[in-house]
Amino acid sequence: MMLASERHQLILSLVREHGAIRLTELVDRLGVTAVTVRRDVTELADRGLLTRVHGGVTLTRPRGGHPEPGRAVSAFGPAAHGALVGMVAPSVEYYWPTVVQGAQSAVAATGGRLVLRASSYDAAEDRRQITKLLERGVQTLLVAPATRGRGALDLLRWLGSLSVPVVLVERLPPPELPTLALDAATTAHALGAGLAVRHLVSLGHRGVGLVTSRSSPHSPAVRTGWRETIASLGLDAGAALDLDVPAYGSRGWAEEYDTLLDRCRRAGVRALLVHADREAIGLIERARDGGVAVPGELAVVSYDDEVAAASDPPLTAVCPQKHRLGAVAAELALARLADTTERPVHRLQLWPTLVVRESCGSTPESRLA
Repeated sequence: MMLASERHQLILSLVREHGAIRLTELVDRLGVTAVTVRRDVTELADRGLLTRVHGGVTLTRPRGGHPEPGRAVSAFGPAAHGALVGMVAPSVEYYWPTVVQGAQSAVAATGGRLVLRASSYDAAEDRRQITKLLERGVQTLLVAPATRGRGALDLLRWLGSLSVPVVLVERLPPPELPTLALDAATTAHALGAGLAVRHLVSLGHRGVGLVTSRSSPHSPAVRTGWRETIASLGLDAGAALDLDVPAYGSRGWAEEYDTLLDRCRRAGVRALLVHADREAIGLIERARDGGVAVPGELAVVSYDDEVAAASDPPLTAVCPQKHRLGAVAAELALARLADTTERPVHRLQLWPTLVVRESCGSTPESRLA
């Protein structure tokens, strides 16, 4: 079975060859379902690589002319074709695999190749992995570097001095480097937290607590959004518990989660935003073992939506658009690589969405009732 990136490349090749092609023919050529083909061409059309017409797809043609042979066009301008793109991600186990897949899909659609290296939230390791990619001959870089701690500022300054284009992914330069001229693609995590709080308020909750994992680099932005939304809605400040827990499954986690639940009970907090899925699942597990019903006595919204749907009950979750984020970051890098003019710095921010399931006592159907 072909990977999505391979299907995308074949679709683009067929469209370039014929100028236009019907969806039914793509179904036959690819040997997949019509649903899969529609999803593939929608992703390609969203990136500006082709145009959907009734019953089929055609090449995207810029105003006033035709696309250059072998040159894809995105919302950010012409994209470099056949580029070797390096990427350094801080993890290949949680959150980041979908981001990487999005970047790989966008690079493959232009005939290029993505080369991935994993780091470990450490500036020295980031620099070592980036140096290896530069030695490998990559033409542009997608990087999620350390922005705090020892060596982070020097690492960012070094990234800004490189001769190849660099796009930050889910990272922005810290206040100490306000004019660092690097493109960036990020998620509006603070806004996502606000979506969760507003959903819980719409269900009648006046106090919403926050639970964050000590291992998450996105927690500060989630906390900011939670705090600002509580203030803007005039919610009960006494019920706005800000709780920090160890990662689910780490040493002593169960006892700390039990303590957290007891604290919520004593404070009268019956709604929680939990970052991230594994901690939310662990919290539901401990609540059930302690006789607390979810959602009957405690409503829970998770942040990340990696495995939230598999929880019991399924978790309502804030879902960052991880695949699209990776694709946008790659498109920014390829557009900058192709653009020989003076190009302004681009900072793109994607909004997450809220996926309503059962953990708050509300289903998608009941919300529409």
